[in-house]
Formats: sequence, structure tokens, C-alpha cells
Amino acid sequence: MAMHIPKAPGFVSMLKDGARHFSGLEEAVLRNVDACKELAQTTRSAYGPYGQNKMVINHLDKLFVTNDAATILRELEVQHPAAKMLVMASHQQEQECGDGTNMVLVFAGALLKAAEDLISMGLSVTEIIDGYEQGCKKALDILGDLVIGEVKDMSKKEEVLKPIRASVMSKQYGNEDFLASIITDACLSIYKGKYAFNVDNVRVSKIVGQGVHNSTVLHGMVFKRHVEGDVSKVTDAKLAIYTCPLDLLQTETKGTVLIKTAQELLDYSTGEEDQVEAHVKSIADAGCNVIVSGGKVGELYLHYCNKYNLMVVRLTSKFDIRRLCKTVGATPLPRLTPPTPDEAGHCDLVKVDEIGGTSVVIFKQDNDESAIATIVIRGATDNIMDDIERAVDDGVNTFKALTKNKKLVAGAGATEIELAKRLASYGETCPGLEQYAIKKFAEAFEALPMAIAENTGIKATEVLSKLYAVHEEGQQNAGIDIEAGSPEVIDSVEAGILDLYLTKYWAIKFASTASCTILRVDQIIMAKPAGGPKPKNSKNWDEDD
Repeated sequence: MAMHIPKAPGFVSMLKDGARHFSGLEEAVLRNVDACKELAQTTRSAYGPYGQNKMVINHLDKLFVTNDAATILRELEVQHPAAKMLVMASHQQEQECGDGTNMVLVFAGALLKAAEDLISMGLSVTEIIDGYEQGCKKALDILGDLVIGEVKDMSKKEEVLKPIRASVMSKQYGNEDFLASIITDACLSIYKGKYAFNVDNVRVSKIVGQGVHNSTVLHGMVFKRHVEGDVSKVTDAKLAIYTCPLDLLQTETKGTVLIKTAQELLDYSTGEEDQVEAHVKSIADAGCNVIVSGGKVGELYLHYCNKYNLMVVRLTSKFDIRRLCKTVGATPLPRLTPPTPDEAGHCDLVKVDEIGGTSVVIFKQDNDESAIATIVIRGATDNIMDDIERAVDDGVNTFKALTKNKKLVAGAGATEIELAKRLASYGETCPGLEQYAIKKFAEAFEALPMAIAENTGIKATEVLSKLYAVHEEGQQNAGIDIEAGSPEVIDSVEAGILDLYLTKYWAIKFASTASCTILRVDQIIMAKPAGGPKPKNSKNWDEDD
């Protein structure tokens, strides 16, 4: 007799108990679109120079007060799978350009909202995706025509300053001129033009106290610690850098020493001291007057370092040692041996200083030999300094992007409005249903200048109509005047508000690709989560009742 196999009532019956399944427009596509719209709406209010800050408390109870979209998304830990795709696109933008993360989110959110309208009109998802891909390709072609110039000489501060200023302005409005100036100084001091610029070569040291305008740039490195010995200042320093501790090492095997008389005990300790003194003397004889150790510093070694007038600095991080070696041109040594002339580093000044009550050790190069520059950030609180550090990071990444592509486009929303105008005209010439999607793609660009206007507190619709009016007259560089306090336009090139071509290019590409990927999903299948049931309360079992 054959076994009876019951007919499966649905797709879920084929999966493990606890699995969930959503399909179709209502359950899958529109659900995903709603989640992404909510995420984009969250960061939209943080877009532009007047963007509002978000207070985010992560899973470790650490507080973040920032309008940097990349930081907000990283600390929020978004769980929705479709929204995660937007987060990934934003992170990719950060890795590629270091700026424009919020632009990706706002633009992708506008594209998905437009797609929702097109679906309600009766267009199929495939037609919308085809139109978006066509619109993206045309938008990138138009973007190439909107280039207003490029940075001709990367070594001139006045040319590099404008795009860095525009990048910093969105994070630290009001301090952009000062911060852009010190960021440009730091970047130019280490940019030789012969090799690829590395953002890791611009270091940041945050010291609480005073205000933002007391921040400075230093050619070299700054460490928030004190020296180990008595010597606190050395000029024209020759450095020996060791990754091992400056101490007597224990042997791998146990040894027993039998001492019969007091003289033998004295000779034993004297022999150890003579050996340590010989080590330190050989380093001093090699011409070194500064020792940097990657481990603990023993009292005996410290005594003889003071005797031979050697400065001793202890650094616990191997990354700091690696960067210091790069700064002074030294080779890190794994054993306590005298360095050869090639292995020793040189630094014009090594000194202990006090900044705002914090003791620091400064390795300073007076000329342009240093491969690393340090920006010392001052501020009233840690949160303020963290936010300034993010602005510095954006500025340094903008300089790096300029080394890849020196083209510039107009800022203040001018490029987006011109793209929307030209793309809408292109959509009129396209046959088929894709033209509706291309027109909506053009409309989505309006979300970016509208977000700037809304966050500034002026009427977005009035600004938009004025922008379209002047752009129809041929003023393609006209953008929003955020300082007027009323719906006014300004020539962004004359005002010095310039954005990178590369940032806009990748933001458009990543946002449209992420939107099309989300629209292509027609089924969501969620397996049963692994593990047993979650605990009902969060009791700490280590604590007594």
C-alpha cells in the first residue's frame, strides 16, 4: 500500500517550522520600499550645512552626537535586509570617496518613493528598472558636461582649499574656513606627488580644552603620554626604535643558581648590572639619544638610560610604532641591539609638552621630510572633538579623491537641478513606458536641494521654482543661498562652493544600483533563527540577589 503524501498547502510548508515567507508587490516590493524610505527620511534631516544632529546610543552605551550619515548607520545596526542594501551602498560610497554618504541615502530614498508612485500607476517593476538604468546612464553622461573646471596644481593651497571647504562645511558649518585651511596644510605637507596619497598619514590627536580655533597642525606625531626617564627634551634626535620590552627577559627554561657566599651573590647581581649597562652604553655609543620601546621599561634599564642621558618613550601600540618609524625614517628592531646608521631614525625635536593639562610627547620635523602630519584638535567635550574628527576625515578623503580625479562641479544643489532639468527633457524624447521612469528619475534629483532648503528653514517649493527659472535662462551654476534667510539663489562657482565630480558620480551610481536591486526582489524568505528561545529578562547572573 502506497504511503499517502499530503498536498502542500503553500510554500511555507516546505520550510522548517518558524520560517516566514512574503511574496508579491504588496508583501515584498512595497514592504522593502517602505523600510528604505523610512531610513532615508531619518538621515534626510541631517543633509547639508544646516543638517540636524542625531543622538545615537549604540549597544555599548556609547553616545554619538553627529550629522554624519556613515557614523549614524554604522552605530544603528540596521537589521531590515532591504534597508541593509542601502547601508551597504552608503558604506561603499564612504570607501570610494570618503564623502557623500547621505547623498546616496537621500537620492536612493527619492528613487524608491518615485518607484512606488509608478507601481500605483500600473507600471511593472521591470519597466521601472529599465527606465532607472537608462536614466542613470544618461545622468552620468550629463554630469560630464557639467564639469566647471579642475584643480590644475595640487601643490597650490588656494586651488585645493575650495573643494575641501565645501566638504567640511556640511559637517562643521561656521568653522569650515579654519578647518579647511589646517586640513589642506596637513595634506600638502605630506603630499609629494610621486606616490599615492594615503589618508592614514594624516593623524588626529584630540585634547580636551579651549576651542576649535585653537587646533593646530604639526609635522610629525603627537602621543598623549609622558616619557619614562628624566630627559624630557632632545633636539636633533637620533632614535632607536624597539618592538620588544626594555627589560631583562625571562629564560624559556627554568634555571637554578646555587650561591654559597655573600661575594657570589654580589658578583651575580653585578654581572647582571654590567650586562644592562653594556647594552645601554652600546646604544648611546651608536649616537642614539632617544629610545622608543614597544613594551615595558625595567627600572634597571631606566637607571642606566638616565645615566647616559637617553630619553625613553614607551608606546604600547604596534601601529603607533609603525607610523613613528615612517615619520622618522627608522627600522623597528626586535632585539636590544645597537642600531646601524640605516636603522636609526632622525627627528629635529623630541620633547614633552603640556596641552590643556594633558601631557604629550611631540616628535616634530621642522622641514618637509616627515611622511606623517598630525592635527591636534581642541574642543570643550569629547563629542565635539569626535564630530570635528569626522569633518577632518571627510576633508582628507576629499584631498585623496582629488589625486584620483581633479574635476569639479558646482555645489549648493546647482548640479542636481541641472541634471533634473536635462534628464526630464531627455525623458520626453524616449518612446515606450520607460519614459515615465526616466522622468521620475529626474524628479528624484530635486530631493537633494529640497533637503538643503528644508533643513535651512526656507520654503523648499519656492526655492525649487526659482532654481528652475534661472536654470532655464542658462545659469547652470545657480544654487541655493542658505545665508539669505529667504528663498534666494546664488552663483555657487563665484561663492566658491564646489563639489567633486567623483563624489557625485559614485553617489548617483551607487544609489541607482541599490534602488534597482531592491526593486528586483519579489520574494522574502526568512528561515527560522538559530538557537533556542531568547531569555525573557536581562538578569546578570554574576550579581548576587
